[in-house]
Amino acid sequence: MTTPNVTGPTTSPRTPVSATAALGSGTASPPSDGLIGLADGVWMARAPVGFLGLRLTSSMVVFRLAGGDLLVFSPVALTPERRAAVEAQGRVAHLYAPNLFHHLWIGDWATAFPGARLHAPAGLSRKHPGLRVDRLHGADAAPEPGFAGVIDELPIEGFRLRETALLHRPSGTLAVADLVCNVGRPTHGWTATYARAMGFYDRIALSRVIRWTGFDDKKAARRSLKGILDRPFDRVIVGHGEPVLAGGRDALAGAYGWLLGR
Repeated sequence: MTTPNVTGPTTSPRTPVSATAALGSGTASPPSDGLIGLADGVWMARAPVGFLGLRLTSSMVVFRLAGGDLLVFSPVALTPERRAAVEAQGRVAHLYAPNLFHHLWIGDWATAFPGARLHAPAGLSRKHPGLRVDRLHGADAAPEPGFAGVIDELPIEGFRLRETALLHRPSGTLAVADLVCNVGRPTHGWTATYARAMGFYDRIALSRVIRWTGFDDKKAARRSLKGILDRPFDRVIVGHGEPVLAGGRDALAGAYGWLLGR
């Protein structure tokens, strides 16, 4: 299966560039259930998702590891076409539930790839009884040998969602789930109204609901965010909406100015 590539234009690192801004509305959407190639060894896929009456998309990221095996971060619905697209890139060796909410389809992937090592946050087993979890990620987790030299795990301490972001070192790509979103200008009426009310309409931001209720230790969260922002990355793949192809580090810093004191 041919994998389309999406690359950003030359731009100031302080100017966030999303996929739609770089390529025109709709260009970043893959045909059928294929993959979008964002960098060497980095792909993403998107699928519709709905909650609270909202119509959004959910993003999945596929990383190639040092030995050629694959890590699937925040899996979306498993379809025959999507499975074929992923398997065309290598062997699925790791499945990653990034937080306590991005896990709806990981059980299907675990069934389809029983040899894959499943990584999840503490507490997910209570929400997902019967899910086989091979390793708990988070601040107290030992490093995963299979990620060495390619993937850095960056847990967000003090975040009630127990999220861990992943940094793909070779490409400077950061993958997050609910830490920040980039939904643009939704055409669905209720989704647009909610996005405006919650402060993430047409901007790279997090929902005010998460800002108000999602942090139980802001000092720890601030320390974690500063640690992420000290890393070298420019591209951010968000859990909902368009990837930020350039200027992602500054966009993330801007979204958390209220926490960082900027």
